[in-house]
Parts: sequence; structure tokens; C-alpha cells
Amino acid sequence: MSRLSPYGPERRSFFTTFHAGVTSLAALAVGGVAMAKPKSAARWEPTRHEKDDWLDHVSAKHRLVFDTITADGLGDALAFATNFILVNKSDYGVESKDLAVIVVVRHRSTPFGYNDAIWAKYGTALAPITPIEDPKTKQAPKINLYNSGEYAGLMRSRGTTLDSLTKQGVQIAVCSMATRGIADILAGKVGGNSDAINSELIANLVPNARMVPAGIVAVNRAQERGYSLVSS
Repeated sequence: MSRLSPYGPERRSFFTTFHAGVTSLAALAVGGVAMAKPKSAARWEPTRHEKDDWLDHVSAKHRLVFDTITADGLGDALAFATNFILVNKSDYGVESKDLAVIVVVRHRSTPFGYNDAIWAKYGTALAPITPIEDPKTKQAPKINLYNSGEYAGLMRSRGTTLDSLTKQGVQIAVCSMATRGIADILAGKVGGNSDAINSELIANLVPNARMVPAGIVAVNRAQERGYSLVSS
């Protein structure tokens, strides 16, 4: 005589169905993980613009950009750029020609992208913009103080001049937007034509300098092309 189940046929049917369902859910869960796994997002790549190709330095083993917005900040950048070049040479055997170094002058450091001819003519009006004074005379400078060997030891750059760096391949990027604003200020102070002064400023940059559409954009584009950033 067969032994009857205490649960009855309906209870047995429920457990059979339940266990089958659990097995099916487990299988779906395992398969579902694989099916629901999101695809890898496409890797973001910055858009390249031909006007930024000057940033490329095919033979450069290291790339560094300094973003400066004040006179003191520019002085620090010049000193640090010298350290960068010296240590790469002494400790790593990397020559300056194999380094890509850019110093961006924008906002209040922009006037130091202009040569002595501009400072001799507009120094009185330029000095309050940055602001700076001749450490010897305590008056408005008549030369670019960061490009003078005579003043090198008196400046925050610790003896480094723009010229000494550009001769080693360092490039100076001068903000066009700031230059336009400076031209407007100078025109108001000396009674000249803003467009003419703007053209004059552009024509009188320090050696190995170039105008860029905006200093902040140059900083961005440099980083997108592999430059490490130092802000000062």
C-alpha cells in the first residue's frame, strides 16, 4: 500500500511549479547579466584644428605649458621653465631641443609679450594694467623688465629672461583678446586709434612669440595635445 503524501496533490503541484520557476529565473539571471552588460562607450577624442598645429613638436620627448595671468606669475613661470630645462639635461640627458615648452601670457601678464619698443612708447600706460614698476626708479618701466639682463636679478624670474628661454626653443603665446583690450585702453589714454595700436602691438612681440586667439584657449588646446599644465 502506497504511503500518501501529507501535502496532497495540489501542494505537490505547487512545489514542483515553484522549483521549476526558480530554476528558470536563475538561468535568466545568468543570461541576463551577459545580455544587459552595457557596451563600452566610444573613447572621446578632442577635435583638432589646423590653427593649433603650431603646438605639435614631433621630436619632443616631454611637453609642458605654463599658464600665467600676472606679472609675478610670469616671473615664477620663467624660473620654473629654466629648472625644467636644466634638470631634463643634467639628470635625464634630454636636450632643450627635445622639449616642447610654452609660456602663455594672458590677462595681466599679456604686456610682457611685447618688446622694448612698445614699453618705451606706452610704458606709463601699460604699467597700471599689469601692474608693475621699475625696481630701480620706482616709476613706470620703459623696457620689458622680464626681457632685460640688467634687471634679471631684480625680478621674480630669478635671473631668467624671456630671451634666454626662447633661444632654447621656448614659445611664448600672447593672448589676442587681452591685446585687443589693451589697445583700447592705450587708445583712450594716449588719444590714438585702437585698431592701429592693436596692429602695432601685434607687430612688436618678443622673440619666438605668437598671437593666439585667446590665452585660455591655447591652454586648453595644449593640454589636449599632451602638454602638462603648470599655473602660476
